[in-house]
Amino acid sequence: MAVYLLDKSLKIEIFFDEQDSDYQDNVCISIGEECPDEEKLFCSDQTNIYISPEEACSLAKALIAAARCSQDASG
Repeated sequence: MAVYLLDKSLKIEIFFDEQDSDYQDNVCISIGEECPDEEKLFCSDQTNIYISPEEACSLAKALIAAARCSQDASG
């Protein structure tokens, strides 16, 4: 699943990495940037962060909670 942010200059892909299925942290958050160097948030064009399923669920819950708070505040 890919999500594009910041006028589509930031691409975030989240997936289960089957090649790392033997490891506890096998959920990959892959962040890629396509923008001029002076606008980059990260040092490289692509950054991968591996997290556990539990951490992925916690991250998802935190994002949903923040989104709901934002919707409630603007609603």
